Amino acid sequence: MKKIFIICLIGLIGSFSFGQKQMTLQESVVGQYQQFYPENVFNVEWIGNSNKYSYLEMYRSVMVTEDGKEGEKITDVWVINEKLGTSLFHLVGMKWKDENTLVISQGTSVVSYNVKTESGSAITLPENADNLTFDPTYTYIAYTKDNNLFYTGINEFNEVAVTQFKDKNIVSGQAIARSEMGITNGIFWSPSGNKLAFYQKDETNVHDYPLLNSEVTPGELKSIKYPMAGTGSEIPKLGIHSLKGKTTAMISPQNGKDYYLTNVAWSPDDKYILLAEVARSQKHIWMQRFTANGKFEKTLFEEKAVTWVEPEKPAYFPNANSNDFVWVSERDGFDNLYYYSIDGELKLQLTKNKFMLKEVISAQNGEVFFTATGENPLNTLLYKVNLKGKQILLTEEEGSHSASINSTGQLIFDQYSSRDIPNRAVIRKSNGKILKEVLNAKNTLEEYAVTKAEIKVIKGKGGVDLYTRMIKPSNFDESKEYPVLIYVYGGPHAQLITNSWLDGASLWMHWMAEQGYIVFTLDNRGSGNRGVDFEHVIHRELGVAAYEDQLTGVEYLKSLPYIDGERIAVHGWSFGGYMTMFMMMNAPEVFKVGVAGGPVTDWKFYEVMYGERYMDTPEENPEGYEKTSLLNKADKLEGDLLMIHGAIDPVVVPQHAYAMIKKFVDAGVQTDFFIYPMHEHNVMGKDRIHLMEKVLNYVLENNK
Repeated sequence: MKKIFIICLIGLIGSFSFGQKQMTLQESVVGQYQQFYPENVFNVEWIGNSNKYSYLEMYRSVMVTEDGKEGEKITDVWVINEKLGTSLFHLVGMKWKDENTLVISQGTSVVSYNVKTESGSAITLPENADNLTFDPTYTYIAYTKDNNLFYTGINEFNEVAVTQFKDKNIVSGQAIARSEMGITNGIFWSPSGNKLAFYQKDETNVHDYPLLNSEVTPGELKSIKYPMAGTGSEIPKLGIHSLKGKTTAMISPQNGKDYYLTNVAWSPDDKYILLAEVARSQKHIWMQRFTANGKFEKTLFEEKAVTWVEPEKPAYFPNANSNDFVWVSERDGFDNLYYYSIDGELKLQLTKNKFMLKEVISAQNGEVFFTATGENPLNTLLYKVNLKGKQILLTEEEGSHSASINSTGQLIFDQYSSRDIPNRAVIRKSNGKILKEVLNAKNTLEEYAVTKAEIKVIKGKGGVDLYTRMIKPSNFDESKEYPVLIYVYGGPHAQLITNSWLDGASLWMHWMAEQGYIVFTLDNRGSGNRGVDFEHVIHRELGVAAYEDQLTGVEYLKSLPYIDGERIAVHGWSFGGYMTMFMMMNAPEVFKVGVAGGPVTDWKFYEVMYGERYMDTPEENPEGYEKTSLLNKADKLEGDLLMIHGAIDPVVVPQHAYAMIKKFVDAGVQTDFFIYPMHEHNVMGKDRIHLMEKVLNYVLENNK
C-alpha cells in the first residue's frame, strides 16, 4: 500500500525567485555573511541606567542614540588610537563601564577610554594570554596562560598568579567537560569583583591523543587530552580566589570524584555559589550550595531521569537584593522556569509552557525575560514573566528574535528576521509595544535567482510532526523530474529549519538548486527545540530514530511526481556526516551518492561527556554501540561515497575516518577520501570555498 502523507503548509510556499541574476558558488559561500547579509544594527549596548544605547558603524565608529533616533558618532577607533597610542583594528565587543567609559579587549590589548574627557589607559597582556574575562565592574581582567590562571587591573598591568601548577595535567581557568552541559568558559567573577571562581581539571587519567602538525619539517605530534566513552575522564574542581586575602579555596564534587561541576552562579551578595553537580551517567543532578570560602552547605534539590538530565543554564537572580533564584529545568517535558529560595524551597513554577525555552535574556527587577519557540517550534519569540508567574508574550510578530533589555527593564532593543523579513530592528516598551522602528533591511538577494523555500510538515512515526524544507530551482517545471540532494544533521540540540531569513538554509543550497536540483532538509526526532518526548527517543541508539525519519522524508519525496527517485544524494557534517553514512549503509538501494564531512563512525571513539549521555558506556550498552556503529556495515555500501576529514580534528578525531577506511579496504569496497591538512572539525576561512566546490561537484559528477 502506498504511504499516505498528511502535509501541512507553513506560510507562503510559492516557488518564485527574487530575480534572475545567477550567483556563483564562490559568492554563495563567501557572501552568506558578507555581501548578501542583510543590513543590521551591530554590537548594541545599553548605556548605564539611561535610555541610550550604542552600536557600531562599520565596526569602527561608536554611535549613540536615544529611543531609536538617528545615531550620533561620539568616537571611533582612529580617535582612540591617536589619544592613547594604541593600534586597535576595530571596536567589536566593546562594553560600557559607566555612562562615559568604554572598555575594549582586542588580542592582548585592553583599553579603557572616557569619551567625554577623551582620555584613558591601555595595557598589554602577555602574548600567550587567553580566555580573557572582565569582572562585572570592569576593574579587573582575568586570563589564562597555558594551564594557569592570572588577573590584573585594567588601568595598570600588575599580574597576580592565582595558580602556579607546573604539572600540565592540572588546568585552571578553562572550560571543562569539553564544553558540554552549557559550559562555555572557566572563569566566574563575583558580582562585586572581589572574588574569582574558576574551573580546575586534573587530566592525569585522560588519554593523550596524538595529532600531526604537518607544517613543520619533519612533522611533529601534538597531543590533546581526549577522553573516549568508557575511559578515564577528568577530575573537576572549582576554585574560589579572594582578591583581598589572596587565598584560594577548592570545591570538589560531593558524590563522585569524576562527576561534573556545571552551571556555576554567584549570589548577588557574593556569599554563595550555586552549581549543578552531575553524575557521570548524567542521569542524576544535585543542586549544591557552597559558601564563598568553599564550604559545602546543602543540596537544595535533585533531579533524575532514566535517559539523561542535562542542565545547561545557571541559576538566575531576578532581584539584586535577594538570593532567591530561578532555575531552568525540563523535568515536566519542556524547559520551564522554577523559582526557589536560597534554602531550596520551591516557591513557584513560574512557567508551565508546552514549548521550549531557548535563552534567558535578563533577570532583573523581579522579572525574567526569555526567548522561547511558542506554539510554532520554528520561531524564537520574546517573553517575560514576573515572580508571581504572570507571563507576557512581548513579540507577537513571528520569526527569530534577538533582544537586549536595558538596566531598568523598561526598554527592549529587538532585532529579528523571518522567512519574509530580511532583518528588522525596533525599540519596544516593557509590554512589547513598538516605540520606534530603527531598521527595516532591504532584500540583498532581490536581483538573484534565489527561490523561496517550501516549508511543510509531514507525519512521522507515531504521528509526530516532522518539519521539512525544500528549495527548488528558479525555473522549476513540475512536468520534469529532478535529482535530490538531502542535507542532514539530525543530532541533538540542532535545528536546521527555522522561521528566519532563508529559513535557516545556506546560500550554497540555493546555488545547488540552480544547477537543477531539489535540495531537501528534514529535522528528525532527536533534533532540538521540540521537548523531551521528541528529543530523548534517541537514548542508547544514536541515529536510529533519525534514520527512520529521514527515510520517511525520502518516501515523501518519492511520492512527488517531479522527483527522480533514482538520483538521491545526501550530505552532512559531523553528526550529519555520521547520518550520511548511516543512511547509505542501511538503505543502499535508496542513496546513490553521499558526502560525509567529519563523520563519527563508531560512538566508542567519541568523547565521554556527549557519548555517555546519549549512549551510556560501551560496557553498559554493547548492543547499542554495535547497532549504531558504521564499522560493521562497510560491506553494505553500494553508492559513491566521499569522506572528508580535518587532519587535526579535536572533536571527531581522525581515528573515526581511518578505522572506517580500513574496514572498507578489508571489505574490498572502493570509496573516496579527502583530508584537509591543519584544519580542525570544520573547514573555515578561504578554504571553505574549496570544500564546498569539492562537496557539490562530487554530487553533480556522480549523481547522474
